[in-house]
Amino acid sequence: MGHTASRGERQISSVFLGIVAIMAVTGWAVWTGYAASAGLAIFLFVTSAWIVSLCLHEYAHARTALHSGDLTVGAKGYLTLNPLKYTHVLLSVVLPVLFVILGGLGLPGGAVYIERGRIQKRWQHSLISAAGPLTNVAFAAVCTAPFWLNALDGVPPAFRFALAFLALLQVSAAILNFLPVPGLDGYGVIEPWLSYNVRRQVEPLAPFGLIAVFALLWIPEVNRFFFDVVYALLGALGVSDLEWYCGWDLYRFWQSGEGICETAAG
Repeated sequence: MGHTASRGERQISSVFLGIVAIMAVTGWAVWTGYAASAGLAIFLFVTSAWIVSLCLHEYAHARTALHSGDLTVGAKGYLTLNPLKYTHVLLSVVLPVLFVILGGLGLPGGAVYIERGRIQKRWQHSLISAAGPLTNVAFAAVCTAPFWLNALDGVPPAFRFALAFLALLQVSAAILNFLPVPGLDGYGVIEPWLSYNVRRQVEPLAPFGLIAVFALLWIPEVNRFFFDVVYALLGALGVSDLEWYCGWDLYRFWQSGEGICETAAG
């Protein structure tokens, strides 16, 4: 059979296509100003785009694992881009969306179960772990391309703000994912190169890695440092503080707007 999966196992799910359709329609509504509420349109556009990026993140892990020797990922439904097929829908989709809604933070997605025993080479293990967050990096590059290419002429302000906020989510998710903390992809990249004793001692900590990271982010100094890094990267990519802030402000359409962002978007 080789490093392949059957046609049915690779068929893109209708669930994913539905989410992409929502992203396209609401993106058009944000661009044209057709929606009665710019905030609601931005909320639906950014949330659906964020779920699409989560699906692509998990797909990248699975696809890389497939080509590295784990042929079981197809039967598990990981190659269909269906978010409901992931082993932890709560971790992979629900919590990341909730964190965006509540805190404007790109939470690392959860879990596709890779049968690591089927994969022979250390660099393949590292690549499988890196593939997910690299999709966030690619997504961030696409979202910020109009900014660093100086191609914003004709882009409506509301759409620009939405892209800026979506870019913030992707950049924060990529940074968090690449942290070398047990349970996160960054640790998965370096783990194959660690000694057996170190890996055995660290393994019990993996379920608590993400919890520990978010506990640290509650510390004001750590939170400030983390977001300063995110904002600096966005700035280097041409995204101003006002643009991502207005995207975040308009995204929370259920709260009273700041006025300046509503006016700029209109």
